[in-house]
Amino acid sequence: MDQEKIGKFIKKLRKDNNLTQDELAKKLGVTYQAVSKWENGKSIPDIAILKDISTLFNVNIDELLEGNVKEKKKLNKKIFIPITVLSLCVVCIFVFFVVHKETYQFKVLGTDSSEFDVSGVLAFSPDKSSIYISSIDYNNSSDNTEYKSLSCNLYDVNGNLKTKISSCESDNSDVETLNELLNSIDFTVDDYASSCRLFKTNQLVLEIKATSVDDKTVTYEVPLSFDDDCLDSTNS
Repeated sequence: MDQEKIGKFIKKLRKDNNLTQDELAKKLGVTYQAVSKWENGKSIPDIAILKDISTLFNVNIDELLEGNVKEKKKLNKKIFIPITVLSLCVVCIFVFFVVHKETYQFKVLGTDSSEFDVSGVLAFSPDKSSIYISSIDYNNSSDNTEYKSLSCNLYDVNGNLKTKISSCESDNSDVETLNELLNSIDFTVDDYASSCRLFKTNQLVLEIKATSVDDKTVTYEVPLSFDDDCLDSTNS
């Protein structure tokens, strides 16, 4: 991740919303000097401030860390819940578990899978780490199969060792498409690990199981990946 690119993106968001550095600083509860440092690429905000910026400008934290807004794919016309709203809800849950006074490093989470798009962020300090997945999108828009339930598991894979670190279930009782079910779940992992090296040697795999109305279960295994560098967020 490019710290200077992040700063330019924050500056663009501020100007697009007709805010001065001082006005943005007051909204975020920081000094205008802090905002200036971000925009000049000298530092980035901590995880709590990133959450506030994402809420204020209606962007995801992973978009902030990548320095641009991702192109939004068209979803099945039956989907009524905007992904951005769900993403912000997940971010709120994520930040609730994170003690923002600690120094965190960040990795942007994604996947090389052609069947799914996954967006998220890993934040870790010397003491703990947290993972949040902001959106999971199924790319096969022509699949109109109706499902009645969905569950998912997040695994840490190290060689032949496969360890489940978190799970989730759809909380909807209605019959829906796979994308609708995926957008009804929240996925947050707190207090996972603190070593950056761990995420370079181990692999995270997201397992998705969906059961259709005729009781047939389809299983997908989605490998997750992170950007290569650990971005050091020191002072905001």
